Amino acid sequence: MTKPKVLISDKMDPNAARIFEERGCDVDVITGETPEQLKARIGEYDGLAIRSSTTVTAEILEAATNLKVIGRAGIGVDNVDIPAASGKGVVVMNTPFGNSITTAEHAIALIMAVARQIPAANARTQAGEWPKSDFMGVEVTGKTLGLIGAGNIGSIVASRALGLKMKVVAFDPFLTEDRAVEMGVEKADLDTLLSRADFITLHTPLTDETRNILSAENLAKTKKGVRIVNCARGGLIDEAALKEGLDSGHIAGAALDVFAKEPAKESPLFGTPNFICTPHLGASTTEAQVNVALQVAEQMADYLVNGGVTNALNMPSLSAEEAPKLKPYMALAEKLGSLVSQLAHGNLTEITIERSGAAAELNGKPIEGAVLAGFMRRYSDTVNMVNAPYLAKERGLQVRSVRFEGEGVYHTLLRVTVATSAGPRSVAGTLFGENAPRLVEIFGIGIEADLDGHMLYVVNQDAPGFIGRMGGLLGQHDINIGTFHLGRREAGGEAIVLLSVDQPIPAEVIDQAGKLEGVKLVKALSF
Repeated sequence: MTKPKVLISDKMDPNAARIFEERGCDVDVITGETPEQLKARIGEYDGLAIRSSTTVTAEILEAATNLKVIGRAGIGVDNVDIPAASGKGVVVMNTPFGNSITTAEHAIALIMAVARQIPAANARTQAGEWPKSDFMGVEVTGKTLGLIGAGNIGSIVASRALGLKMKVVAFDPFLTEDRAVEMGVEKADLDTLLSRADFITLHTPLTDETRNILSAENLAKTKKGVRIVNCARGGLIDEAALKEGLDSGHIAGAALDVFAKEPAKESPLFGTPNFICTPHLGASTTEAQVNVALQVAEQMADYLVNGGVTNALNMPSLSAEEAPKLKPYMALAEKLGSLVSQLAHGNLTEITIERSGAAAELNGKPIEGAVLAGFMRRYSDTVNMVNAPYLAKERGLQVRSVRFEGEGVYHTLLRVTVATSAGPRSVAGTLFGENAPRLVEIFGIGIEADLDGHMLYVVNQDAPGFIGRMGGLLGQHDINIGTFHLGRREAGGEAIVLLSVDQPIPAEVIDQAGKLEGVKLVKALSF
């Protein structure tokens, strides 16, 4: 049998090549090629192992006639066209946890550096000065660290901070009381964290939910003299507002390893007193580079030789026999998970996945993974059907799977329920024609709808004229309605509208819709 052939196109620990060879692959290490050279070469390879230097475009993928898997040694996959890879049937893997300790330690290092103004003191001392009286620092012992994001990296930072005798207050939508106790931290909402923290460090991905989580408004809620560290993602902090806070003295210091635009060759923050920065060094240790290289080699070789799938961003763990039957159910499951996550707010700590009728006879794990992937996508840019269960467990999310063999109104049904402070909230869906996912219920109200693209969810008082008012508002803003679905509990009671539109709905239109007569709630959805 011909051995799978792998190309390592970026500089990587030499042991990665050894692992490929030991596990039955032929490997070439050819780095520094231009996109044109890679495009000309890629057709002969089954696997491509990269870091951040190689950009895998749609054009390169089009030429990759034999390619089966791309492995990114690291977490970020911005340099891979994942939709194009999926269209070509190429699995994209990363190593999301190989840099965790290194990144956490860099955050701790920056906390200490900003507390004692080490870079500025070093520069002036080496310039021949002895400015001892100009650098009055603060101790971290006894101070409160505000942890935004309590996942893998955040939990490591918490443990190191506790070792430094700091108090840790954590904000994470998926952090449960039990997990907080296990970590030794206090769980809090974001406003409480902002008001109490002496130091704030961020450990969350950049998503629509977290973009500018430290906005000008939220920075104003922090206590005077706060010090802020970001080793996670650029874009989590409003950098202009951060500079204003530093200039005014409200923020005593800040340290960034990441910027909204990288490489950050220029920034208004550069030269600001009490500001420290490093060039995205979170993963830059010898140990981390070895770890991610070995992990990506192991994952890719396992897939190419044995068919095992680990940390894939565009493929669930499925056997060849199960895949055709499960595919439409997984599409439905992911949409239901996404819907309930977008609609149910608060600290969501428990989720129940029910399968009845034909769905009860299927392998529940891929369906569960699909629900969790959709559910957690608002909070993570790397979640997928493979790693979603791990991420849910890491955050203390309680997951229950229930199967009912008998049929109800529908021959097959999936129901997803989350526990909220206001009580359980559930959504349900079925398959039409065996393969068309369809929503059939939202929070106890029957409604049949496709979940796709940009949508608007409205809760209103059932009364004549509402449909005309809503359609008129969207028409005024040149927003075309694709589908319009209605449901209600009873005549004249609470009703819901779920409509699809051809483009994202601007925030000001959402605000105007919320002011229409009879409207109780308006929410933009995206699938």
